[in-house]
Amino acid sequence: MKQNIDHGTPARCSPETVTLSIDGQTVTVPRGTSLMRAASSAGIAIPKLCATDSLESVGACRLCLVELEGPNGKVRGFPASCTTPAEDGLCVRTQTPQLQTLRRSVMELTISDHPLDCLSCSANGDCELQTQAGVVGLREQRYGWQGANHLQDPVDDSNPYFRYDPSKCIVCARCVRACEETQGTFALTISGRGFDARVAAGQNQPFLASDCVSCGACVQACPTATLQEKTVI
Repeated sequence: MKQNIDHGTPARCSPETVTLSIDGQTVTVPRGTSLMRAASSAGIAIPKLCATDSLESVGACRLCLVELEGPNGKVRGFPASCTTPAEDGLCVRTQTPQLQTLRRSVMELTISDHPLDCLSCSANGDCELQTQAGVVGLREQRYGWQGANHLQDPVDDSNPYFRYDPSKCIVCARCVRACEETQGTFALTISGRGFDARVAAGQNQPFLASDCVSCGACVQACPTATLQEKTVI
């Protein structure tokens, strides 16, 4: 049975191609292809949370960092692979000690504002946050849960088909993009900035009172248990 692979970003169609090196492999892809998808086409998986090949990438989670070296041998930093296009002559490294440290730190910050109720969570075993925490090797986080957090945010249970639990939201915006790109409803948005950023239905209305048509695109796109069907719960 062929496994369905999520390449992280949509495919690009172009008569032009670019050739680059990823972890020592020579890879040729259509111009405009992201580094993440180029790596995936070569069988190299890069950790990700906000990226999925059914939606345009935004580089929100910063988990997919890679190390770039230009044709002249100059290191060009650690960009997000989902929003960085492949270029001729690039040398890309996806697994280095520095990248591992950076990714663990990113995941550690994300987990620091997320309830650790995996064993009792209805998404246990089917949660991308849980999976990627294991991929980057995170076993504990140093920050505790004593400072400001969203762990007590109230659940929106107004929709008859699914519920929204903001305490588990990682603000990846996949639900917002699915509502816009897949359904075309534009019912969801990101309200607030920085620490206060949260998914909102309209002007911070309950889902039932918003323009939401209960299509389920947001639920399908959510990588955690933030948006879940009530039948699953």
